[in-house]
Amino acid sequence: MDDISADPRPSIGHYLFSVLVLALLWLLLAGSLATAELIAALAVGILVTAIAGPRLAVLSGVRLSPLAPWHLLRYLLTFFTALVAANLDMARRVLSPSLPLRPALVEVRTRLRSSLGRMLLANSITLTPGTLAVDIRGDRILVHWVDCPPGTDLDRATAAISDAFERHIRGFLE
Repeated sequence: MDDISADPRPSIGHYLFSVLVLALLWLLLAGSLATAELIAALAVGILVTAIAGPRLAVLSGVRLSPLAPWHLLRYLLTFFTALVAANLDMARRVLSPSLPLRPALVEVRTRLRSSLGRMLLANSITLTPGTLAVDIRGDRILVHWVDCPPGTDLDRATAAISDAFERHIRGFLE
């Protein structure tokens, strides 16, 4: 089993990222770009980041690069597409009770290094109907899969469940 170490300490860039995201959230909620709101947004961003400082280690997995927003957008598009397809498949199974269900537990091995990346992958799997992340241990995620046909190569099945998500997540998380 690969050694997945604990997340390293966040860099100054991660603190700045946190301040900017919190300030942007403040401005979106305020709905104004008045000088007073800009100052309040920055003050709140700094204050919340200072208070949450010890817990910002989860952000150490965030890639601070110019292409990260592009990869995040691609991930969201992939997730939305998988979500719609899985919902349609589950609706078909509910409306046609004669369709067989062959549940199986499948172990997915991930190459994501950060806790945040592994958590996002597990949540992506869980939020698509027909799959449920049951447990995360190191670099492995145990997934309950609603329909695993007999004789299915489980390595190929795990690739079908997680590879598309993981490929895009690696663009903005480690």
